[in-house]
Amino acid sequence: MAKNAPTDDVGDRDLHVGTPKQAAAGVPGVLHGLAAAQQQMGVRRSALTLLKVNQPGGFDCPGCAWPEPAPDKRSHFEFCENGAKAVAEEATLRRITPEFFADHSISDLAGRSDYWLGQQGRLTSPVIKRADSDHYEPIAWDDAFALIGAQLNAVEPDQSVFYTSGRTSNEAAFAYQLFVRAYGTNNLPDCSNMCHESSGVALTQTIGIGKGSVTLEDVHEAKLIIVVGQNPGTNHPRMLTALEKAKKAGATIVAVNPLPEAGLLRFKNPQKPDGVVGKGTSLADVYLPVKVGGDLPLFVALGHLLLPHADTSFISDYTAGFAEYERARATVDWAVIEEQTGLERAQIEQVAALMAESDATIVCWAMGLTQRSDSVPTIREVVNVQLLRGMIGKPGAGLCPVRGHSNVQGDRTMGIVERPPPWAPNLTRELGIEVPETHGYDVVDAIRAMRDGRAKIFMAVGGNFASAAPDTEVTLAALANCDLTVHVSTKLNRTHATPGTVSLILPCLGRTERDPAGSVTVEDSMSAVHASTGRLAPASPDLLSELAIISRLAQATLSSDLPWDSWAASYPAIREVIAKVVPGFDDYEAKVTPREGFTLPHGPRDGRRFTTADGKAQFTVNQIVERHLAPGRLMLQTMRSHDQYNTTIYGMDDRYRGISNGRRVVFVSGKDIAALRLADGAIVDIVSEWKDGTERRAPGFRVVEYPIAAGCAGAYFPEANVLVPLDSTAELSNTPTSKEIVVRLEAA
Repeated sequence: MAKNAPTDDVGDRDLHVGTPKQAAAGVPGVLHGLAAAQQQMGVRRSALTLLKVNQPGGFDCPGCAWPEPAPDKRSHFEFCENGAKAVAEEATLRRITPEFFADHSISDLAGRSDYWLGQQGRLTSPVIKRADSDHYEPIAWDDAFALIGAQLNAVEPDQSVFYTSGRTSNEAAFAYQLFVRAYGTNNLPDCSNMCHESSGVALTQTIGIGKGSVTLEDVHEAKLIIVVGQNPGTNHPRMLTALEKAKKAGATIVAVNPLPEAGLLRFKNPQKPDGVVGKGTSLADVYLPVKVGGDLPLFVALGHLLLPHADTSFISDYTAGFAEYERARATVDWAVIEEQTGLERAQIEQVAALMAESDATIVCWAMGLTQRSDSVPTIREVVNVQLLRGMIGKPGAGLCPVRGHSNVQGDRTMGIVERPPPWAPNLTRELGIEVPETHGYDVVDAIRAMRDGRAKIFMAVGGNFASAAPDTEVTLAALANCDLTVHVSTKLNRTHATPGTVSLILPCLGRTERDPAGSVTVEDSMSAVHASTGRLAPASPDLLSELAIISRLAQATLSSDLPWDSWAASYPAIREVIAKVVPGFDDYEAKVTPREGFTLPHGPRDGRRFTTADGKAQFTVNQIVERHLAPGRLMLQTMRSHDQYNTTIYGMDDRYRGISNGRRVVFVSGKDIAALRLADGAIVDIVSEWKDGTERRAPGFRVVEYPIAAGCAGAYFPEANVLVPLDSTAELSNTPTSKEIVVRLEAA
């Protein structure tokens, strides 16, 4: 039987710090995943549900976007520990009924931890917080849609903000952006604005498409894989299987990260005998403990060292701008490189030699590269070294931004973006929608607009905006400043406890549940599109699908005669429209009917075709901006614990880093602890310092001595999001700089 939801919100009361692990997964990973599933679902439901994860005819894992192998190459257990936890969170037997909201005021909920809120179970019926009330109470679906529609029609379209998380299906995402643009705005911020927006901008500028250029088969065939600013053992655990396969085929793996992560040290594959009773597979051959923010100078140095090994044929045929790049990289200041990276020249030369020898290199990265002020130039510099060696458009080579949430890339493909998509004219031709030309708000601009009263309505399909966004106090005040907030959700989260004057929670079906309209589709991190079919009975008979909610809201708001009812009743019907509007989706229904689905076209990968202005991949010249910290300051990065995925907190442990029963910890090197005259275990406030002189404080963190690069620190989000200034964003992408926070530690 599943256990009841916790009543006690224990926080860090029993925090314990132990020894970090030296290997990831293995039997402990299996046991932890199964324990979480059984706690939420019970034994029988866990077995029946987990065997359908990422299987043909089953449902796509609601966790990360790492791709699945071909159907005939999948195991019976195509999920990881955190995938099992993600499924358990959604397929839980715990329920939130109207009685729960009668017992718990919004003020009470606001004082609870993110973990406690998420553990209360599935939402079962629509509720409303009315003006001057401190409780949510039931509301009928028809009344909810009528109220929202009336409110939307009472304001100018640009006074409304429509947020989306990465778990929305392709079909719901397309319908959502269609509704919003038909309503009259491009205010479509999404979680991409806070994670891989920098990747999309840099890749579009340099190779003409904002997506990675590799397939899963490329990873298996690579000779050299460089993993930068990424922790796959926690964030994309199934990637470890692909890395293990590449390693056993002879690949060399380089890990570049401010702190060593268990998943890149050693992987114990629980589906292999050696992973159960043996030592598993040692993954990283080389580890570079780069400083937080040191990746741009690192790749500048690598480019300099690789100039004599340039693929001149590829450069001549497929690129532009090489002459300027070559001049800029002819010399480097090694003193600056070493100081800014925290690395020795010999360490960098070792990696350059590996790159010079490899004829099939992949560079993978995640938010360690994307959430800094120089993120776009950094990723452009990654592209430079790959272009220099001709590592795009060939087997086993390419660029691999590893996306997070399960359909975050699909949402963007479907038009969830704050500017008109390239195919906007197709909406006019096929559906008569006049797409607004004015760019809308991304996440940071949406917060500013709500804070300043320029936006009056906030609606979110999925996600936990309050916990995902930067500058927590500003974000909470911005949400509270709205006249109306609307949340399409499966479970309770922090944003529900920060309502506008009026607030509604509209409960929806999850990925694991049967949908009368059929199967949805999703796109993984490598542009493969496939079907996902829920099998479980819905958590409540009162739930609607995301597509049904969006369709009924459109009918309550718009005067158009689009066939919303037909689309809500049939995913194939809306896929027929998508096929006419979105490039690459011709014969959509026929392509997703087979078990394996299909892979979207990608010019650079498929034929070295670059849709830039001149049809060439672009070398760029990117300047190093030196970072010099004042005495007593550290450069802090936010990160996930092993017991969370994005803002969802599965538990209070991070066993890979030796943390149990708590989350308010700050990882600091022994050298810095001594220099700051602190002690391992000391309780401190983390204070961030912004260039405008303002400070932000996160109180009550325990100092944990850890092998992190000197001058750096790490802490978990969302607890540390309060330290990130709203106006501290990446150049060109406007992504919050959660990996570049100047802090000092004050004894509490």
